[in-house]
Amino acid sequence: MLSGPPVTATATPAALLERFQAGNDRQRRSLLSQVLKRSDELLPLIPDHVAGVDATGDDWAAGSLIQLLLSRSPEQRDSFLSRYPDGWLAAASAAGIDYAPLQRHLMLQDYEEADRLTSAHLRELAGPAAVKRGYVYYSEVPAMPAADLDTIDRLWVCFSRGRFGFSVQGRLLLSLGGRWEKLWPRLAWKNDGRWTRYPGSFQWSIDAPEGHMPLVNQLRGVRLMDALLQHPALQRRITG
Repeated sequence: MLSGPPVTATATPAALLERFQAGNDRQRRSLLSQVLKRSDELLPLIPDHVAGVDATGDDWAAGSLIQLLLSRSPEQRDSFLSRYPDGWLAAASAAGIDYAPLQRHLMLQDYEEADRLTSAHLRELAGPAAVKRGYVYYSEVPAMPAADLDTIDRLWVCFSRGRFGFSVQGRLLLSLGGRWEKLWPRLAWKNDGRWTRYPGSFQWSIDAPEGHMPLVNQLRGVRLMDALLQHPALQRRITG
């Protein structure tokens, strides 16, 4: 439990930001409606606030504040993006991949383009053969650099209020006893022998079901998804 008095509608903007940032997951979700309702008061404080937050994790409170800032104030958006041209979240890559475009699309809640970039990055991580053929074999996953899979997952978690990402999907699968058939309805992919990717099939929104994104091609069953979730980098995030 957090110390101090509870946040009320009369709390100062600074106090609300502090409580939102310091809260556990349940407390943050409880305060989120107040944060959104009082966005006009909070916007001027957000840039300096997130500058003091650790950018090496996957802090979705900071990520949601950044998304709020970018969606409500064009002037603040341009200023923030100029301040962080490579993105706010630290995004390491052992493969030399620039994750700034992916981070920018996630910050702007352009989840469809972020998903396309994620698929492209997975092909890059799998190697030239995967890039050429246009998809990843499950057998290519174990050799993917841990730093890159960690970065991709952190970006999705940070800029989705903790709702999307491979680690989120992995924890959902664990909660369902490893039963893929129960996980399928939540995720943005088909398992009917066809692979479709037109926008009308999926929800490209923060309001999509938990674990809905990113998409993974399941044309050959769950082997690719399973290989990703079993990668040590993602296992650490799923079970850590």
